[in-house]
Amino acid sequence: MKKLLFIVITILFVVACKQNTPDAITQISKDTQTDFTSFGDVITSDNVLSQDDMTVSYQNLTPGDTLEVKFKAVVNSVCQSKGCWMRVDLGQDQAMVKFKDYGFFMPKDLAGQEVIMQGKAFVAEVSVDEQRHYAEDAGKTPEEVLAITTPKKTLSFESSGVLVPIVQSIE
Repeated sequence: MKKLLFIVITILFVVACKQNTPDAITQISKDTQTDFTSFGDVITSDNVLSQDDMTVSYQNLTPGDTLEVKFKAVVNSVCQSKGCWMRVDLGQDQAMVKFKDYGFFMPKDLAGQEVIMQGKAFVAEVSVDEQRHYAEDAGKTPEEVLAITTPKKTLSFESSGVLVPIVQSIE
């Protein structure tokens, strides 16, 4: 009887531990060629646009357009507070990546790594007034603030899922 009680308690403990994991916890997914850590929605590594292809796709977008896409790029920087945004390299430019509904965050040490992202690409236009406001907040001089005279086009991406290659050590 004690053995049966022990087995039941052990099974309940294992099941309870699995159910208490938050949704935003990293999931490990297997890929045919590489292992990835998956953040957000679980996505695959097939049919991925290159950085160059994504750059061309952004050039064809105008403010208000969106494009559902999956692409790979090298991470330039990640929010060091929470990992709530990252900037990725697009050759001569970079895209600002945020995460759908702030449902997940990225590791803060991803700079320099190539990732695969799926989501919505869009172009945002920042008005002169808004740019000047940000410049004032950043402590720019009045001359620098007044030098801002044209709207700025920014490349943006709302990611629903990200794959980060797992770094494997060779022993």
